[in-house]
Amino acid sequence: MSLFADLTLGVNAVRPGRTAMRNYDLALFLAVAALLSMGLLMVYSASIALADGPRYGGVNRYFFVTRHSMFLVVGLVAAVLVWLTPMRVVQKFTLPLFVVTVFLLVLVFLPVIGHEANGANRWINLGPVNFQPSELMKVVAVLFAADYVVRKQQHMDSFVNGFLPMAIAMAVVGILLLLEPDLGALMVIMSIAMGVLFLGGINTKVFSGLMGTLVCLFFLLVWLSPWRRARLFAYLDPWNPDNVYGTAYQLSHSLIAVGRGEWFGVGLGSSIEKLHYLPEAHTDFIVSVIGEELGFIGIALIVGLFAVVIVRCFEIGRQSIAMERVFSGLAAQGVGIWFGVQSFINIGVCLGLLPTKGLTLPLISYGGSGLVMNLVALAIVARVDYENKVMMRGGRK
Repeated sequence: MSLFADLTLGVNAVRPGRTAMRNYDLALFLAVAALLSMGLLMVYSASIALADGPRYGGVNRYFFVTRHSMFLVVGLVAAVLVWLTPMRVVQKFTLPLFVVTVFLLVLVFLPVIGHEANGANRWINLGPVNFQPSELMKVVAVLFAADYVVRKQQHMDSFVNGFLPMAIAMAVVGILLLLEPDLGALMVIMSIAMGVLFLGGINTKVFSGLMGTLVCLFFLLVWLSPWRRARLFAYLDPWNPDNVYGTAYQLSHSLIAVGRGEWFGVGLGSSIEKLHYLPEAHTDFIVSVIGEELGFIGIALIVGLFAVVIVRCFEIGRQSIAMERVFSGLAAQGVGIWFGVQSFINIGVCLGLLPTKGLTLPLISYGGSGLVMNLVALAIVARVDYENKVMMRGGRK
């Protein structure tokens, strides 16, 4: 047998079809599919009554679920394109992508390009749809932090060389997000950056000092902002007559919805709070509708599915780091941090555990930019997992 035939035989021996190992993570796939299906169902249930209200007058009952389905298709197409991109290519374009995303965060403040809603400048007007750059920044923050750790691995014990450049970059992003204002997105992005730096081996003393500083800055921001301070006090006493019809209106109705659901819910489609009592029932407070219609069991199911997604992200990242693919591993774990922090905040707000904050529930809440970026992030994790399996078979990444 010729040398070429021997080499060909060796390559064929590690083809995906010659092994029982799947090219994808089955648990991750099933959990994401379940969350997307539940999101599609609950967006329809939570938004069906909005057609009768004055705010969305003229739309039919299928308006929001139709748009949600369109965003889901766009997100799946984008996810496939991202999955087809090797991680070495993703890493190569991380820094340019970060610069472009910061530029997009600036564009939201321009009169013609930017779109304002409820006193916030968070969107770029693209005609029939609006794009939210802060959602893209969450994906970019994962990649940027992972790439930064790889490039600065030898300096992670140094404050000046290891942490300060990253702090400056995140400070620029933080200032732009505070000007929008979007404190919720800022909290998630900072959690991603700090989490990836911690996993990447940043000096413990530097990390502890930084965490203390961030906590102090957070409370300072809340205290210096009258409306944020009012939200905090309303959260502490939502049933106060001065709060229940004012600052704590959303929170009080969210608690009523969850309380009505009890263990098994009042039945799918039977929510009362979504009938123009609970604002943003199809976006930020969709968990409250789930709690009312599906009860404790429904919320527990969501928590369990997110737990599966987060655990699989960290496990895939651990496998990648064990094979000395640090960037890919940290990127996968960064996505796990993102989904963990954002889902915890959203569910915590709906259950009255945290002050009211405008964050959607990943994969479930209505929202175009958020849903698309969620799927893109999970496609990155799936790509990391695929490259891990290729290397396990003896192939090239």
